[in-house]
Amino acid sequence: MTMRTTTILPTDGIVLAGGLSSRMGRDKALLPWRGGTLLEHMRGLLLKAGAERVWVSGHYPAFDGIPDRVTRCGPLGGLYSVCLQMPDGLAWVVPVDTPRLTPQLLQQLKQAHQGQCTIYDGHPLPMLFNVDNESRNLLESMIHDPLGPRSLQALQHRLGAHTVRLAPADESAMVNCNTPAQWEDVAS
Repeated sequence: MTMRTTTILPTDGIVLAGGLSSRMGRDKALLPWRGGTLLEHMRGLLLKAGAERVWVSGHYPAFDGIPDRVTRCGPLGGLYSVCLQMPDGLAWVVPVDTPRLTPQLLQQLKQAHQGQCTIYDGHPLPMLFNVDNESRNLLESMIHDPLGPRSLQALQHRLGAHTVRLAPADESAMVNCNTPAQWEDVAS
């Protein structure tokens, strides 16, 4: 009888927090959440899920944040900038504005991970992403192509993202806050 061993891959976390927050009207990362900020909450969430290190996109010196190398490229630009600094390995990628996300949902992505990236069906984030030369090269080509799509969905499509079905009861954990009304609904 052959015993199958499972290798537990170390996983880092990335919080995408470098956006303009134009629809919110103020920096979403610094919104108050349960005695801290959204950025602190999302970093803590990744650590609870098992992240060895949490990387932050955006100009947040207190969190060793990594400013975008190429401005106005949205989440793709933040991911690109962080991946250039990171070692090879797996990384959970989360937006700063999904405070209802749970460590269990991140762990489910890891358990189901296949290929270069894994996402929940119908949700570009959270994502479990292989950071390596292949993904860095693809990010760079997308960022520097002025005519091409510069979105996470385009990246995931090009990587052939593996999708995982999300239980209907977990849909509320994916709600993000882009406007004051959405924030008020989530924070209440």
